[in-house]
Amino acid sequence: NKGCENLVLLGIKSRGVPLAEKICKNIDMIEGVKVPLATVDIHRYRDDLEDSNKLVLPPMQTLPFSVTDKTVILVDDVLYTGRTVRAAIEAVFSLGRPSAIQLAILIDRGHRQLPFRADYIGKNIPTSQNERVKVCLAPFDETSGFYILENQND
Repeated sequence: NKGCENLVLLGIKSRGVPLAEKICKNIDMIEGVKVPLATVDIHRYRDDLEDSNKLVLPPMQTLPFSVTDKTVILVDDVLYTGRTVRAAIEAVFSLGRPSAIQLAILIDRGHRQLPFRADYIGKNIPTSQNERVKVCLAPFDETSGFYILENQND
């Protein structure tokens, strides 16, 4: 991005948040710049919620800074179908009009249903539709890492 001017980080709730915090700390350590950081809750913008669940949605979100005319970097743990990214982009546009939106992902596992690709990828992990990727991160888990697990059919 040729510097950190007009850059903001948004961690997608929940495991995108600690990743965004780590990226923010690294930028500060390397560049000496504190990039604005916030959490984005995408539940209101999900396309898989039933109408009955829409009654218990959290209130509209506000941020401690504006995204208008900024380069917004969305941060999440796993990129799969692209539906989370779609919801996050819709959430960002409900908050303002950024100049650009970029996507930073820890793991890209493929199998997109929507035409999204990440700008920054920690690791590409080929998976089958029968598998899922579990990411473990503090403060949610005791250890950090990821696992490829077989889907359990209940």
